[in-house]
Amino acid sequence: MAWLLTEADVERVLTMELALEAVEEAFREQAAGRAINEPRRRLRVPRGTLHLMSAAVLTRGVLGFKAYTSFPGGARFLVLLYDAETGSLMALIEADRLGQMRTGAASGVATRYMARPDAQTLGIFGTGWQARSQVQAICAVRPIRRVLAYSRTRERREAFCREMAAALGVEVLPAERPEGVVADADILVTATTAREPVFDGRWVPQGVHINAIGGNALLRREFDEEVIQRACAIVVDSKEQARLECGEFLHAIERGRLAWDAVHELKDVVVGRYVARTQPSDITLFKSLGIALEDVAVAARVFERARQEGLGQPVRLWA
Repeated sequence: MAWLLTEADVERVLTMELALEAVEEAFREQAAGRAINEPRRRLRVPRGTLHLMSAAVLTRGVLGFKAYTSFPGGARFLVLLYDAETGSLMALIEADRLGQMRTGAASGVATRYMARPDAQTLGIFGTGWQARSQVQAICAVRPIRRVLAYSRTRERREAFCREMAAALGVEVLPAERPEGVVADADILVTATTAREPVFDGRWVPQGVHINAIGGNALLRREFDEEVIQRACAIVVDSKEQARLECGEFLHAIERGRLAWDAVHELKDVVVGRYVARTQPSDITLFKSLGIALEDVAVAARVFERARQEGLGQPVRLWA
């Protein structure tokens, strides 16, 4: 018997602490060869796109995939979770909130291993759905005292600041100009759908860690080649997926400004095979594409906790 978990069920059990734990464990397992990730595949039709991405976490006994559509009416996300021993369908999980939290958690894990331990000011570009979990995750792994937020719409960024300050108990201030966000930041996040860089890489102070999470398409570029040139460490969640989706890197590679040998994976950072920060003045960059391994790992924890709490509706299939 499979179980259906709704967005409300996910909301009840999924904390940032749980998401961080699940994502970090998944990268450790991947580094040890006990977790598998397949890059996203996209099927395009005239009105929209179907996206498919699959992974397995063998030590948790699960495999599964996320499927979602992006059409003019919006996006709908669903994770299907299977038993890795029997192939039985365990759960169907509505996954909008799950995807938001796992994306934040991936940045949180990267920040834990790549940002300066004393980082206290977070600057963020973008104040939408994904930006919220970015701030939440980074505040969970670093002693953030102040957040500076910039987006193109004054009303949205001011509302975001009020909401996040109340939720996290830290100072969250709207920035009038992009320069102000970058100049004072210890950690930078870009959570936008921009097709052109949202700040000038020459503005970035020494010692900053950058999480770029908004672009997973060749036409999108949130940061420029100056960032790539200045970064002492460049890390992705999946190098294979980056080759298909990372507009910033592919643009730089075509111009001879970057080689794939200079790009490393987060799993190697987590287990210490690659040290991303060797001194406080280093600029470090994590480019998050958003991979299936993160979805499946978090979905497995959500399912475990939901069943412990008696949540979910049974779904009888193939009876």
